[in-house]
Amino acid sequence: MKRDLLGRRLVVTGAARGIGEKVARLAAARGARVTVIGLEADRLRALADELGPAASWREADVRDGAALRSAIDEAAEAMGGIDLVVANAGVVAYGTVRQTDEASFERVLDINLNGVFRTLKYATPHLERSRGHVLVVASALSFMPLAAMASYGASKAGAELLALTYRQEVAHLGVTVGVVHPSWINTDLVRGAEADLPSFQDLRGRLPYPGNVTTSPDKAAAAIVNGLVRRRSRVYVPRAVVVANWAKAALNSPLAWPWARRFAARAVPSLEREVAALGRHDQLTPGADAPAVKTRPSQP
Repeated sequence: MKRDLLGRRLVVTGAARGIGEKVARLAAARGARVTVIGLEADRLRALADELGPAASWREADVRDGAALRSAIDEAAEAMGGIDLVVANAGVVAYGTVRQTDEASFERVLDINLNGVFRTLKYATPHLERSRGHVLVVASALSFMPLAAMASYGASKAGAELLALTYRQEVAHLGVTVGVVHPSWINTDLVRGAEADLPSFQDLRGRLPYPGNVTTSPDKAAAAIVNGLVRRRSRVYVPRAVVVANWAKAALNSPLAWPWARRFAARAVPSLEREVAALGRHDQLTPGADAPAVKTRPSQP
């Protein structure tokens, strides 16, 4: 295992499971000191204990600015500063624009977009001191609309533009910023959607490559950690997602509209029926629906 992050001080949000957990594990194995932030205190504690004395944890909701600020400041105090940040916390909701309720739409935006804003805002003083690097986890859906995923796509498109704007704002401070664009990753988010909505798997299978493939969290984490080491401005998972970024004008052009219309006409009715039968719009991600909590200290 390479030790190319030896001594680097990393904060990961949304780190209790999924991509965030895998990033924390791999970064620690490559020498980083890590603070994991998120919900699910038991999982965060267990993860930090497993990673050893170079790791700590804080319980904070990215929707709660005061708690998140405290968590980031305490992480900096525990590690002696912050060199690297992965803004990873994110959720999904179900339903089309006409179907979903306002609270569910707003919740996704508050976590996936406003949560990134809060993370960047409160990490900036520490990153300025270290001339550090940030990776914002957006999505392939930042530039590729997909029917019935309006809230998620809007939040991730917003997160991309927020990150690119922030990059300009902090360049003179020596802080660098990158954006991560995963396609489908085999996490609780994707597995939960497939379990709740049988049509979701069929929808993904009919997308053109690379939209029809699923990548392991380990591969996603490896790409992100390599992006931290190299201070990359873009990370694509899998790498073929870069084609969708290059081709986004064509994907959203009148030329592609006939295909997109046929695709949506087949997918939307069944997805709307399944969401209605499910009786909820929020995905029941463990820990994600807990109320905002006070920041808790890491354990020795």
